[in-house]
Formats: sequence, structure tokens, C-alpha cells
Amino acid sequence: MEIAGSGMMGIDGCGMMGVDGSGMMGMEGSGMMGVMAEGFALHKARSKSVFCESDHVYRRCVAVEDLLKYLDPQFTDHITVPDAMKLEFILAEEDFLLTQAALLEQVSTLQPLLDSNYIRDVPEHATKLQRLSQIHIKEQDQTEAQSLEVKKLFEEYNKMMFLLSKQFTQWDETLRNLEEAKGIRPVE
Repeated sequence: MEIAGSGMMGIDGCGMMGVDGSGMMGMEGSGMMGVMAEGFALHKARSKSVFCESDHVYRRCVAVEDLLKYLDPQFTDHITVPDAMKLEFILAEEDFLLTQAALLEQVSTLQPLLDSNYIRDVPEHATKLQRLSQIHIKEQDQTEAQSLEVKKLFEEYNKMMFLLSKQFTQWDETLRNLEEAKGIRPVE
């Protein structure tokens, strides 16, 4: 069924199909939204008769109709902001705009620094830095492994020193007892 002489075909009254039957719609001009609104109005009229003026369906149709109205590019022409209001917006943001202008001026004065050889060589330096970073990570891992090894050696050393100290204490006690028994050393 052709809708309002637009050359657009309705698909079961629900959607729009191009004249070529491809199912794709071109958005040539702002009249397309009007054609869609007309198609929707026809669909709404048919739905009203099918559903016997069901309030629920009618409310949905109105909501979709409002949505189509807001999507219409011509709708923005009706809600444009007057020039006086635009001027007030600009004046309200005057401080912000001045600071942004000062920052832009600063960037333009620093532009030669941004174009310097140092900045242009950053990619080359970045690859070198990446390699150094990988070497640093590898050395950190090796250092961590060495630290664990040194910690184990210290623990073994401390155990050995504790056992030797205990053994020397035991030998000293045995020697003292023998000396006291032979009378070489007075009893304490």
C-alpha cells in the first residue's frame, strides 16, 4: 500500500520500505520524517479500528508519535535559541572562554618546543626505554632470587651458630663438673 503519495511502501503497516524494495530507507532531506509520521498516522488509524480504540494502544501510539516529532529535523527550527539568549550564554561563560583563550595562546607560543627534535625523537627513545625497562624487570627478578638465596644462607648460618653455641655451653658445663669433681676448680 502506498503512503500519502510518497513513493514509500508500507510493510504490513508497520515499517517503511524503499521504492526499490530493498528495505533500506535513504534519509534524503528532512521530508523523510514527515513521510514516516504520515505512515505512522495511517498505522495508528488502522490500529485504532482494529483494537477498538483501546486506551493502552492509543497511549503507545501517541508516545511514538511524539518521539517521531522530536526526531524530525524541522522540529529543531521551532525550538531554536534567540540571539539574545546566545549572547547571555557567551557572557556567562566569559571567564572560562578567556582562560581557554590564554591557554591556546600559551600552546601557540610553545609550539616550537613541541616541534623540536627532542619531541620528534620520542618514538626512538620509547623503544630504547622499553628495552631498558625489560632489562630492569629481569634484573629485579634476579635480585629477588639472590635475596631469597642469601636469606636461606643466613638462616642456615644462624642455625649452625645456635647449635655450636649450645654444644660449647654443654662442653663447658661438662668440663666444669669434671674440674669440680677433681678439685681443680672450687665449687661455685
